[in-house]
Amino acid sequence: MLKQIRYFQSVVRLGSFTAAAEEHFISQSAISQQIKALEDELGVALLERKKRSFTLTPAGDFFYKKSLVLVADYDNIVRELQKVSGKNSELLRVGLLKGYSGKEFNSAVSEFTVKFPDVTVEVTHGNHDTLYTLLRNGELDIVLNDQRRAFSDEYINIVLDIREYYAEISSNSPIAQLEEVELSDLKNTPLILLSSEDQQETERSFYLNDLGFKSEIYFTEYIDDALMQVIQGKGYMPIEGSGDAIQTTTKAVRLLRNGYPIIRRYCAFMKADNPSKHTGEFIEILKSQF
Repeated sequence: MLKQIRYFQSVVRLGSFTAAAEEHFISQSAISQQIKALEDELGVALLERKKRSFTLTPAGDFFYKKSLVLVADYDNIVRELQKVSGKNSELLRVGLLKGYSGKEFNSAVSEFTVKFPDVTVEVTHGNHDTLYTLLRNGELDIVLNDQRRAFSDEYINIVLDIREYYAEISSNSPIAQLEEVELSDLKNTPLILLSSEDQQETERSFYLNDLGFKSEIYFTEYIDDALMQVIQGKGYMPIEGSGDAIQTTTKAVRLLRNGYPIIRRYCAFMKADNPSKHTGEFIEILKSQF
């Protein structure tokens, strides 16, 4: 009956027998039959079927809400049971670039957890070189990182997104009145970067020598500290994406270098001979979020 309840929940949540069938990799007729069997078992009609749609009956609405709690409790019991029995869940170790602010990664983890509830996703945050070293040493299975070196055949390299750089700057700054600004025009405004102490020189070299930033650089390890400095007009912080500011007290201004946008490639990396069982499934889900 538990599987039938999960089918029923999917139909209600997605509002479609077809979409629910696709989610569970079965035919529409099969999922319809399973829900009819659930209704027969319960002795009540859960759905009022129409030609191309359905509505919940009062009993169906009641059962749907109660079943959500029931299934959540069941899943928790199973996880606790595995702990008690000494059976550890499978582990997928994923590295995430420190300072990455996109919602795609969290959405991918959420979808992956639904499809593979017995696999725990362990996330490690780090700078580019730290994550690369962990992946190379076999301490991570997948890394979501920016591209700073040529692709290697030793790794599966997947470009997920190409984003433009913006300067997150105080909305009180005169520069916030601009839609875009040249790096050279920011040479007197400090650049605020997120970095651990051991990675500061690597980050300094990358931003100055590879990307061409001209400003004096201040480092902090925490996003809240960086934003506080930005809000107070003590510098600007580089962000990537659509140009939306992180909060209302700041403004995102597009960054240019010699008249052209500065871009950053976000990629997923994993070893070509990676033995982890679920890396491929996670990568496919991650790609669908971009």
